[in-house]
Amino acid sequence: MKKISFVFSFKNEENNLEELIKRVDTSVKKLKNYNYELIFVNDASDDNSEKILENLQKTYPITIINMSRTFGVGPCVMAGFRHTDGDCIVYMDSDLQDPPEILEKLISEYESGADVVHTVRTERLGESKIKLILTKIAYKIINFLSDINLPSEAGDFKLISKKALTKILEQKESRPYIRGLSVWVGFKQAYVEYVRKPRHEGKSKFPLFSAGPITQFINGVTAYSLKPLYLGIILGMLSIIFSILLIFYAFYMKFTDLAVPGTAGIIITISFFSGVILLSIGVTGIYIARIFEEVRGRDTYVIKNIKKIN
Repeated sequence: MKKISFVFSFKNEENNLEELIKRVDTSVKKLKNYNYELIFVNDASDDNSEKILENLQKTYPITIINMSRTFGVGPCVMAGFRHTDGDCIVYMDSDLQDPPEILEKLISEYESGADVVHTVRTERLGESKIKLILTKIAYKIINFLSDINLPSEAGDFKLISKKALTKILEQKESRPYIRGLSVWVGFKQAYVEYVRKPRHEGKSKFPLFSAGPITQFINGVTAYSLKPLYLGIILGMLSIIFSILLIFYAFYMKFTDLAVPGTAGIIITISFFSGVILLSIGVTGIYIARIFEEVRGRDTYVIKNIKKIN
């Protein structure tokens, strides 16, 4: 009998948890020779989520990991991963946008030899067109600037074998980017398509322009490549070339009496170079900050307690 470890990072999902667990239980029961465990990592919820899970522990194999404060999705997921003991791990959101019903397809790919099975969203119902467009652009930028190739429209919902998970957990990163790590680790990768539904209940904890998506985008760009730094060097070289051309242009205008009075050109030029400088400083600062975080060696999360019924 093989075991599937489900990992959920959540905050204030009291209206979704019971339905989620019932649907996961139903999906696992359709499989042959599989049992399961549910690892719920509570990112300091202030609603009744914890009490609901405690009541459901009487019926389902639930482990509750309570964080000491809000640490964010990445650290919570890694905490959940470190407390699994299944043959494979399924990580998914707890808002029921990701359907547990495609578990059978994930397991089929796993049994065919895949160590990482990504889910690819063919449709994303209930989400704004602006968000969909910006998400596609973000994926293209990440794939262009980084040394990994993230599957387009693949989110966090995925199956990972124990072998692949072991290698992921060996990476000592203070800001783990799960989507990137699952690709970076290699091994055989597979894909399952599905239609992403709107949230079952409640509001998204990650609005488009909130810190969460922006931080994930920056991590995706900087965690797996030095190309952004090279981009700063290229922009600097282009700026020097542009400056030299401007000098020749200024001399040409002066000696041909074609000089045009006004300061618009100067202002535009200063603004352009200021933007290049600030961009380069910002990119460099991000890399320095990542080095500082790694050298500091501080734990990425603190667990308050773990509740499990044996």
